[in-house]
Amino acid sequence: MSLINTVIKPFKAQAYHNGKFVEVSDATLKGKWSVVVFYPADFTFVCPTELEDLADHYAEFQKLGVEVYGVSTDTHFAHKAWHDTSEAIKKVQYPLVGDPTATLSRNFEVLIEEEGLALRGTFVINPEGVIKVLEVHDNGIGRDASELLRKVKAAQYVASHPGEVCPAKWQEGAQTLKPSLDLVGKI
Repeated sequence: MSLINTVIKPFKAQAYHNGKFVEVSDATLKGKWSVVVFYPADFTFVCPTELEDLADHYAEFQKLGVEVYGVSTDTHFAHKAWHDTSEAIKKVQYPLVGDPTATLSRNFEVLIEEEGLALRGTFVINPEGVIKVLEVHDNGIGRDASELLRKVKAAQYVASHPGEVCPAKWQEGAQTLKPSLDLVGKI
């Protein structure tokens, strides 16, 4: 069964955010759009490139009212140490959530049990806590924050325009579709 259109499960976790340790929970995510990005581990290779790419696009996510959360099975202490030592991670202004018990990774079905690490899972969650976008990559394949930003805009558009859908490669301001009997066989 897919997690699409399901409500996120309850959780509480510690995060490193803007020089402080803070609690993040399912309640924290509700009330606004959220992007939760799972990655395998701190002090690795592909992970800092992805988190830096998200950091470079963070202001754009914020303009859309979206909070970004990076999550790995490391502790919030490890996140701080990584932030203090990596030039790429020093750019990160969004919360880095620790999941040492793998509760979040299990809840979002991205845990590799035998390794204790998460797959590269990306989730866009609406203000009601419902998962609207889900994408999971093999750990050798990095993600692109600009494509994620496009998907967030599409999810927000569809949410605010009932009866319309966004076609492939849709960009903000482009034409959408209104599914109907008249469109069957015409696209």
